[in-house]
Amino acid sequence: MISFRLDVEDLADTRFAISPLREVMGSLRALRAPGLYPLHVRWRAAVLQGLDPADARLLAALVGDTLALPDFLTPRPTSFAPTLDEQLTVVRATPAEAVRRDLLAAHAPRPLPDVLRAVTALGDAPVAELLEELCALLRRYWESALLPSWPRMRLVLEADITHRARQLATGGARLLFSDLHRNLRWEDDGVLRIDRMRGRHHVDGSGRGLRLVPSLFAHQPAPPVSAAEPPMLAYPSRGAGTLWEPEPEPDAPALAALLGAPRTTLLRLLAEPLPTVELARRLGVTPSAVSQHLRVLHATGLVTRARDGRRVLYRRSQLGERLARHGGA
Repeated sequence: MISFRLDVEDLADTRFAISPLREVMGSLRALRAPGLYPLHVRWRAAVLQGLDPADARLLAALVGDTLALPDFLTPRPTSFAPTLDEQLTVVRATPAEAVRRDLLAAHAPRPLPDVLRAVTALGDAPVAELLEELCALLRRYWESALLPSWPRMRLVLEADITHRARQLATGGARLLFSDLHRNLRWEDDGVLRIDRMRGRHHVDGSGRGLRLVPSLFAHQPAPPVSAAEPPMLAYPSRGAGTLWEPEPEPDAPALAALLGAPRTTLLRLLAEPLPTVELARRLGVTPSAVSQHLRVLHATGLVTRARDGRRVLYRRSQLGERLARHGGA
């Protein structure tokens, strides 16, 4: 059992955060133990098919036999939604001794895998080299395995946070913690207990607050391995079952009903940058008529515009791309 003692200051500083690096590391557990992550079976198969064998070996070495993760590779978020690069900057600054401690703890009682043995060498240089290698590896893995789905993943995580924040507002900490996971218990003595953990230690919040991080790759609550780390808890996010559901079929009539036929046609044409006069020529209408519709589409964020000499070019924005794709435009 692991427990956090949270005083009034800690509860006042209980915050939610979204951690891209936590999702990267959690997803490595899904690669390692697919039986615990049945929702991600198809995603796992696709990722493994595209992984370089050398990368796959090093990624696998970052997860212990008990599925423990090195604490320095799951840093506590300092903002609501740090970028992956911001978190990798924190990883690069990890002291050599902490890197050794966390890797050994994640693999205890077994020895380190061969690909990680360099950290046991004397001096800090081997550790610094390994940190750079790991950061480059995790970025490559992020770009191929998670980044294509990250906008959708983030929406699911944000929806979970919205639900939890409502619970905290209406029922306080007791309701919040009782619903996060069956292994969590909030005690009257101000202690949050996490049952069925392989580790056994107690962490005093000491006014440092608690970070709650929803994860689509957590099958149970996951606190830091080391008692030296401040209170943080990754927990299974609601809505993980919806993540890989197929997107709805395009419905062109629905988009036309929303925007009107002229603006829907304009949105379809603006897959490439075009000026007002060219749009008017293709549609067989006056430039002023096109301009009226473009003003509305631009004001609603569906198109962007940029000057090219004397011309103003219009093109679908990212929001317009998504709307056009779902609407069959």
